[in-house]
Amino acid sequence: MLAGALSVLGGCSLRSPVVDFFDNSFSSGMTEPADAADTDKELQEIEPLVCSQEELTSLNSTGDWKGQAISRADSVKESAQAEFPTVVNNQVEMYLDLFQNRQRNQFARWLARSGKYRTMMEEVLTDAGLPPGLIYLAMIESGYNPLAFSQAKAVGLWQFMKATGKQYNLRIDGYVDERRDALKSTRAAANYLSDLYREFGDWHLAVAAYNGGPGKLRSGLKRYRVNSFWELADKKHLSLETKRYVPKLIAALLIAKNPEQFGFTEISYESPLEYDTLQVGPGMSLDAVALVTGSTLDKVKQLNLELRKNKTPTNSTSYKIKIPIGTVELAKHNLTRLHSFATTAYTTHIVGNNETLTAICRKYGINKTTLLKVNNLRNTKLLAGKSLRIPYSTISYRLLPEGATSALVAYKDSLILHRIKKGDTISKIARQYNVPAQMIVAWNGLQNAHTIRAGQQLALYIDRELSETGSSESKMELAQLPNGGIILKPNALKQRVASPTSSYYYYNVKNGDSLWTISRRFGASTSNIKKWNNLKTNLIHPGATLKIIKG
Repeated sequence: MLAGALSVLGGCSLRSPVVDFFDNSFSSGMTEPADAADTDKELQEIEPLVCSQEELTSLNSTGDWKGQAISRADSVKESAQAEFPTVVNNQVEMYLDLFQNRQRNQFARWLARSGKYRTMMEEVLTDAGLPPGLIYLAMIESGYNPLAFSQAKAVGLWQFMKATGKQYNLRIDGYVDERRDALKSTRAAANYLSDLYREFGDWHLAVAAYNGGPGKLRSGLKRYRVNSFWELADKKHLSLETKRYVPKLIAALLIAKNPEQFGFTEISYESPLEYDTLQVGPGMSLDAVALVTGSTLDKVKQLNLELRKNKTPTNSTSYKIKIPIGTVELAKHNLTRLHSFATTAYTTHIVGNNETLTAICRKYGINKTTLLKVNNLRNTKLLAGKSLRIPYSTISYRLLPEGATSALVAYKDSLILHRIKKGDTISKIARQYNVPAQMIVAWNGLQNAHTIRAGQQLALYIDRELSETGSSESKMELAQLPNGGIILKPNALKQRVASPTSSYYYYNVKNGDSLWTISRRFGASTSNIKKWNNLKTNLIHPGATLKIIKG
């Protein structure tokens, strides 16, 4: 799997795991700078590098690889379900010494982390009929860091290359990288290891192939007419990086199985990974998930490390999000109350030497007037080292008050109605109001960004602070905006919401609603509801408002 590349932790090749991982930026308006992503400090922690040259030099001095005293398990064809076969030879002893001394602190961290994944991994491997001791393969691959990746672009607990991950049904695209999903990547690793064992019939050869690639092992066994890893390792066929893989795994397994025997007596193991799942729609922000579960963004991120953009994929109709255990019922209830609105957040920029206001505005995509106003500056002269507040648009979430049936009423102060003019597009409107296009689609229950027509009204929920840092149009506090938008006043709102004596209702679509369930509730046919609301399909979105004629 890592043919021709260094193993992540042993090869001085581990890199920061957070490049392009959490993306909160939007496609329109002021956007969050890349260096302002709300990434957890723990996610940014880089594993201390191990000097691979020192390790390889020590391994190279251990002598030949064949003919040494090995365990009985190496001399017979063990069954796939047996415990992983261990040997104690010079190479294994070198790693036992390395882990107990020079790399003691690092190995102790690995042991502590193993508590989080051990139960789950052992269950997956056992169900697949594999030795449970293979969980320590993930230890030497990634140090049990699901965000680890190598210079060869192998990723996750099991260090899958992209092609191999996809071959074993891991989803890898701009929204999701399931190599970082603990359970799914472990299942994929179990399937890959099963295939390797099925081919080679020997666990030492199988795990060497996991690192160096099955082709390399296959050609070596044929060329040198040998049938064991140790005989092949004695030849000049495998790289030393691949050769070390087997003794390193064996040493890790021996210590992890009996840590006290090797001097690791005070390990504080992490709690086992536990979570519930919740079916949600596309583009669901992790901020929103944290809100409806009564949890924190950090906890939700940690459970969903496979999500690369801080939200569920927008190119999927639904997604099973992982949430803190015990929060399913609360989340289901709160989803019906969830409401999104555009607002402003801030990051900090430190002025560099000879840096101009124009250059800073160009970097962050904002105008000079806004930057001066936000920072209470009277002129454009900047001093090096000064801290500037940089505003950017973002989406925040609130829960409607208990019993509230419409965001139109609950959040009238942030509501703007925009009447579509000929030539308007969702992208153009998004730029005009400084909000992401996908939120306009969601707020109005549109099938997609192209299903709008002249004369149609769009509801936008824009926080007053965002309006003050946005375009000149959105800053106006008039009832009628020159671009066709209307800031809805209380008396206008009363006209929009049906009164008890009017001939129709307005119903705010909630999560889990369908046209069929709404038709049953109001005693109306789905075809009539589509007709009354100019719907071409049965697709509706939470937050949309439907007009229902009274029967």
